[in-house]
Amino acid sequence: MLVSWNTTNACNLYCKHCYRNAGETADKELNTSEAKNLINEIVKSGFKIMIFSGGEPLMRKDIYELVEYASQQGLRPVFGTNGTLITTEVAQKLKEVGSKGMGISLDSTDKYKHDEFRGVSGAWEKAVNGMRACHEVGLPFQIHTTVMDWNYNEIEKLTDFAVSEGAVAHHVFFLVPTGRAVNIEEESLKATQYESLLHRLLEKQKEVSIEVKPTCAPQFMRIASQKSIKMRFTRGCIAGISYCIINPVGDVQPCAYLDIPAGNIRETSFSKIWNNSEIFKKLRSMEYSGGCGSCRYKDICGGCRARAYFYHGDYMAEEPWCLYHGRKGY
Repeated sequence: MLVSWNTTNACNLYCKHCYRNAGETADKELNTSEAKNLINEIVKSGFKIMIFSGGEPLMRKDIYELVEYASQQGLRPVFGTNGTLITTEVAQKLKEVGSKGMGISLDSTDKYKHDEFRGVSGAWEKAVNGMRACHEVGLPFQIHTTVMDWNYNEIEKLTDFAVSEGAVAHHVFFLVPTGRAVNIEEESLKATQYESLLHRLLEKQKEVSIEVKPTCAPQFMRIASQKSIKMRFTRGCIAGISYCIINPVGDVQPCAYLDIPAGNIRETSFSKIWNNSEIFKKLRSMEYSGGCGSCRYKDICGGCRARAYFYHGDYMAEEPWCLYHGRKGY
């Protein structure tokens, strides 16, 4: 079980696809005391991994204190970061306080394409320097790539780059239109390209020693099953089942892209929200409609609930980017 906390809405970049529409610090973000109480509740609820994300989590002044506290409570603290603020000194300090891994965003081997997508010149070089700083001090890192139509043909090249830089994994994120990403929805992949890339990624996994994982693309579990490829994962979409996210002001939601609050930790304890929220109960029922409901792979896939919500207005509806939809004889 893993949980992600958007530690702050502040960010030093302005990425086109940002689901949080990050930039400025939000009003009434959780303070240090509230954050520590949240960590206690996360432990109480049985979570093992805590992702510190944002915005840009390294812009939060008490980040080292909170990571150390999470580690002391028995959690495995990891990061989702743009990597631009990681120096050798920062990487060393993160390691010392208990950080176990850094997920660093990189969307192209072409620095100009990456910088244009991330909204700031020089972002690519700083992100790569951040990776090298992590590698230097022995802090594991992985590369996170958001796949779009313009970088669709270079994803395997990015995997090779991850290997060459010493990354432990390459996680490929499939766009879900929410936040600023609704403005670039036409650049995102659709069903045929989506399916093709999933096949490519699983074939690439056979060639490299690091983990290659599609994210927000739960159909990878169905394809892995069809190809008889063993995965360490048991399910594609885990939103509300073994994963959730807390935003900077304490709203709990099933995933980063399904922006429906299940409750706020300032009003109800996180453990009560996790155990009793109606949206979580409904997601755990797996009573999907359309092709997802009748699909033989629904227990290991589940379809993207956020994408279903964006296109159908119903998070239990059929996944719109799936070519399979329970067809027989596929």
